[in-house]
Amino acid sequence: MIWQPSRTLGDSAQIFTGAFYDFYYPPSGFNFDMDSFDTPIQDDPFLFDFNVEERVNDFVAYAETQASHMRTNHIMWTLGGDFQYQNAHGWFKQLDKFINWVNKDGRVNAFYSTPSIYTDEKYAANETWPLKQGDFFPYADCPHCYWTGYFTSRPALKGYVRLLSNYFMMARQLEFFVGRNPNGPNTDALWEALAVSQHHDAVSGTEKQHTANDYALRLSIAYQEAEKLVNSAFGCLVENVPKGICHSPKMQFFQCQLLNLSFCPLSESVDEMGGTLVVLVYNSLTWNRTEYIRIPVNSIHLQVMDSRGILVPSQLLPINSRLKELRRKYVKGYLGTSGGSTARYWLVFLATVPALGLNTYTISVSNEGSASASIIESMPKGSSATIRNNYLKMTLSESGLLSSIVKTGPEGNLSVESSYLYYEGNPGNDTKGADGAYLFRPIRNSASRLSISENISLITGPLVHEVWQEFSPWIHQVYRLYEGKDHVEVEYFIGPIPIDDGIGKDVIVRFSTSIDSNGVFFTDSNGRDFLKRVRDHRADWDLEVNEPVAGNYYPVNLGMYLNDDKTEFSVLVDRSVGGSSLANGQLELMLHRRLIHDDGRGVGEPLNETVCIESVCEGLIVQGKLYMQFNPSNKGSSWRRSMGQQVYSPLQLAFSSVSDGESWADNSFHSFSAMSTDYNLPENVALITLQELNTGQTLLRLAHLYEANEDDELSTKAYVDLKKMFPKRQVKSIVETSLSANQEISKMRGRLKWRVERPDETIQVVERGGPVDHQNLIVELTPMEIRTFLLKFTEVIAL
Repeated sequence: MIWQPSRTLGDSAQIFTGAFYDFYYPPSGFNFDMDSFDTPIQDDPFLFDFNVEERVNDFVAYAETQASHMRTNHIMWTLGGDFQYQNAHGWFKQLDKFINWVNKDGRVNAFYSTPSIYTDEKYAANETWPLKQGDFFPYADCPHCYWTGYFTSRPALKGYVRLLSNYFMMARQLEFFVGRNPNGPNTDALWEALAVSQHHDAVSGTEKQHTANDYALRLSIAYQEAEKLVNSAFGCLVENVPKGICHSPKMQFFQCQLLNLSFCPLSESVDEMGGTLVVLVYNSLTWNRTEYIRIPVNSIHLQVMDSRGILVPSQLLPINSRLKELRRKYVKGYLGTSGGSTARYWLVFLATVPALGLNTYTISVSNEGSASASIIESMPKGSSATIRNNYLKMTLSESGLLSSIVKTGPEGNLSVESSYLYYEGNPGNDTKGADGAYLFRPIRNSASRLSISENISLITGPLVHEVWQEFSPWIHQVYRLYEGKDHVEVEYFIGPIPIDDGIGKDVIVRFSTSIDSNGVFFTDSNGRDFLKRVRDHRADWDLEVNEPVAGNYYPVNLGMYLNDDKTEFSVLVDRSVGGSSLANGQLELMLHRRLIHDDGRGVGEPLNETVCIESVCEGLIVQGKLYMQFNPSNKGSSWRRSMGQQVYSPLQLAFSSVSDGESWADNSFHSFSAMSTDYNLPENVALITLQELNTGQTLLRLAHLYEANEDDELSTKAYVDLKKMFPKRQVKSIVETSLSANQEISKMRGRLKWRVERPDETIQVVERGGPVDHQNLIVELTPMEIRTFLLKFTEVIAL
């Protein structure tokens, strides 16, 4: 078949694809590895068991049977598999013999081949092929065996890979700004560790526990080298030292790897050390950003100043008890010690950072103090409560659950309830597969709801408002509304999931709204296209519904949404998870899972992640965030695309201390942007890669964020001015390449033009961006297009 995964890119991005005849293993009877008992061909007539005719007949019979199910007379045999070729000599000795005798027989022509040769022969047959659009999810290898559990398996590892993927992208930008050091520290180790983590049994969460530990350890070690590069680059940029000259900046910056746990020794000691804390905020996106940042502190007498010496409004929030517990536990596990006294407050302020650049802020003790205190209240029993900012009002019902969100302006209000539930894992006693690392198989189709505790706190202030909730001793949640932001942030803490009852659990959050979605919802495809999903339906065949829950789960990497003719409700995620809509108006996301049975798909052990600190072992606790918003129908795409970029690429913080804040302010370079001060990339374009290569060239990738017809204004051509993007450098040459940057576009072999069955459909003409004028240096991008370039610069004019 011909597969067109993108509605926007159509036949310009289609590929020839198909299913293997018998998994990806050798044909039955033709496995010749050392642990196989298949009969080899014995072609020496002077020995017993001479069987050339018999084995050639077996070969031809299997080939003819397979060919009867395939189009054209070219078929592929996959001669290998997992853990095969332990005895490669034995394999090839047998294959050589079979090729020789089968070809002498003449009924079948057998030869060693490659996927490219196979594809060329299929194309040369001039066949008309069926068309497949969309994707192939969800996959099942039996009526009750849906491979939809791995969408969430090992959520902490998934979150770590996502976090370091953005960090890597940011580090490569800084490497480009200050100059690459091939001898280190550089980004090579992190590149390799992240590449290994993309193995299909790595970030997927389908490896053994000790293997997952090894992946995480390699990522951590590689991160530490990249961190040295990043800290040094920040010092160089602040000191405004020309590229290639700065190696040991005077100003030392540090990062707080456990900032999510409120652990940051430099910020916590501001009141003790005196002096001034310098907070550097880096923006890896190519748009100016104004966002809130949170720093753990102990003093209530603090003031925040921006890079121009202007006082910045700030707010102090208490750190909730659950986070304090996690800090004590995981800091001790990370450092081997408790990490000292626990921070008492979050200091929150609004940071403004230029595109592809940085800004600095200072925090110091003030006798009068400028940080506003928060008001803390317990939610009255038996009555509703609200929190609001200048865009949204959230109402909690008498039970403590979210009941509605009201938006100022014409959008009106949305009835929405949020709850936490869990599916009980099927032990697989019926031999159809257990709930495991690969499979999601609940024992029943309904989920058990967790009751919310009466212990609900409301925190309000001038910048941020929060609701703290406890659904059980092992599930806690925070709703967060920031002033000036039109979305709700949801932070969750899940675990340790209890399994003392002998039952594995898949934990979900479910949003139930008043939207009449008619069984339709949308999930993203690798953060690019959003694909339409229809509950209990497949576009290509009539579905027999055997697993109404697992069979409707899909991967969610960026987010998901549902709508009707009036309203659209969107949820974004900070890591890959599984999600579905099992009833009209509902969205649910699986956030964590802990299971006690293996699903028999190759892991060989249950998915039971356990953390041992000293002699205490408990189930893994996962901390993460969701972001939700509602809009008029078909008006939510701009928020999903822009906010999705911010979620993937959060502002990066680094810290330093100076004895004299005023002197530092007078003698340092407080802000930096690689781009012209009056220029941002268009709202519908993202910078994917900015990397200095060992060859001296620079690798640049730019992506259009929108699908065709997704947004009235932003699903249009976009233009990037490279002169304004790199105002401090002069472009000597620019060459467009393939996405993988290993071939020049002008030298690439033309794509094969497959004949495709198109019932009731006209051929779609897909427009792509035109060639880049070497004088004007304007890059044109059309919806969903990614373009890759190799640049050469004549010189660095200045940092």
